[in-house]
Parts: sequence; structure tokens; C-alpha cells
Amino acid sequence: MDDKRYSDLKLGERGAIISIIAYILLSILKLVIGNMSGSEALKADGLNNTTDILASVAVLIGLRLSQKPADDDHLYGHWKSEMVASMVASFIMAVVGIEVLSGAVVTLFEGQSHPPDMIAAWTGIFSALVMYFVYRYNKKLALKIKSQSVMAAAKDNLSDSWVSIGTVIGIIGSQFSLAWLDPLTALIVGILIIKTAWGIFREASHQLTDGFDQDLIQEYIVTIDEISGVEGIKDIKARTYGNNIVVDIVITVDPELNINDAHDISTRVEKKLEREYEIYDVHVHVEPE
Repeated sequence: MDDKRYSDLKLGERGAIISIIAYILLSILKLVIGNMSGSEALKADGLNNTTDILASVAVLIGLRLSQKPADDDHLYGHWKSEMVASMVASFIMAVVGIEVLSGAVVTLFEGQSHPPDMIAAWTGIFSALVMYFVYRYNKKLALKIKSQSVMAAAKDNLSDSWVSIGTVIGIIGSQFSLAWLDPLTALIVGILIIKTAWGIFREASHQLTDGFDQDLIQEYIVTIDEISGVEGIKDIKARTYGNNIVVDIVITVDPELNINDAHDISTRVEKKLEREYEIYDVHVHVEPE
């Protein structure tokens, strides 16, 4: 692993650690204040943050395992460790989401006798501001090191900020003889937790089964066609290992070319794709037209 890639992974760890610290502090604050103030919405938001701790830990574990070099059992390295950890986190998030949903439904049907204390709303506002600044930091970091996992964490930070704002709206609304609005907000938060869990599971399973963006494949084809000496593209495949893209290509060239000239063409294809799309590794096989 080159020094820059190692340095980028270390920076990615910093972003995950900041998210974990923020989520731990906010989940404790929300659960304590939620119980004191009687706000189902704030308690649900606090449980939402506990699932975010798991997601951030998954990113951190994945980033650290990704730094392990290839060995006899993992000839391609350990890049997919992050996706496995993310899938496990998605299962746990789904369980928490179902628990939040069931609690909100019970409270909604039984009725809430009194609206929660306004300290719950101030807690929600504070939490929304904290997560927005964490989002800004992680987004900037993700763009700098070009990390999909850190960018996903940043998007999760932003969604948590919006969830807290929704919680505040529900708490304030319940003050105006609308006590049912607080458990209704908790119900919506539970749905959002399950939706986030499904999104993480879908992305992780897509990568683990070697799914890849077909639009990006078409961009690669257009770029390869423009390279002098390439007569055609017989086959092209791509897959991801963590945040790294690996591309396998079979191109055809003039059968009259000598082996050195054909090799030079394949090298130009490799270098152009790696440079323009920041692909981790490109394998080019040459066949006569």
C-alpha cells in the first residue's frame, strides 16, 4: 500500500472517530432528557443515534482492516471488510428501528397524557447543530481523500440533523394540545431508521456480489475508444474492493503489430483510466482484431 493511500485511510479513521464521539454524547443526552421530559420523539432520536454509533464503528473497523496487506487467504487484500461490517450494522439498525416503531405505535394508540417539557426541544435543536457541523467536516474529508464510506457517513450525519429538526417540530407541535404529535414523530423516526438500514444493506450487498454502475462502464468504453491503436473492446468488467475500483478489459488491436507496440497500447489504456477515473487497478488483455 502506498504512503498516500495509507495516509488517506488514517484521515478517514479520524472522521469515523469524530462521528462516534458525537453520537455517543448525543445519544446519552437525548435518552436522558427524553426520559426526564417524557418525549417519545427525543427518545426515538436517541435510539437512532445509538444505531449511528454502530454504523460509524463499522466504517472505522472497515478502514482499519482495509490497511491489512494481502495474505495467503486474501490475495486481493482486505478491502471488502468494510462492506461486511456495514451489513452487520444494517441488521442491528433494523432491529432498533422495529423496536422504536413498536413503542411509538403503542404510545400513539394508548394516548399521551401530557406534552413533553420544552427542554426536549432545545436538546433537539442543539443536536441538529452539532450533527450539521460534523456533516460539514466529514463531507470535506470525504472529498479530500475520495472515500465512499466517509461520504456515506457524512450523508448519515446530515440525515440525523434533519431527524433532530423533525423531532423538535413534533415536540413543539405537541405543546398546542397536539400531544399525539410527539409519538407520531417517534413513529416517523423509526421508519427512517429502518429505511437507512435498508439503504446500507442494499449498497453493501450490491458491492459484495460485485455489482457495478453500468453508466460508469459506458464512460470507460468511450474513453478507451478514443485511445490510438485500440481497434475494439471485446470485453470489460469492473468491481469494487472497498473504495477501490478494479477493471478488467479485453481490447483488440491490429494483428500486424509486434508485441511491444501492442503492449504500449495496453499500457496507455491502463494509465488513462487510472488517471482520469482514479481507478485503483486496471488489467488489460490484448487480442488481435
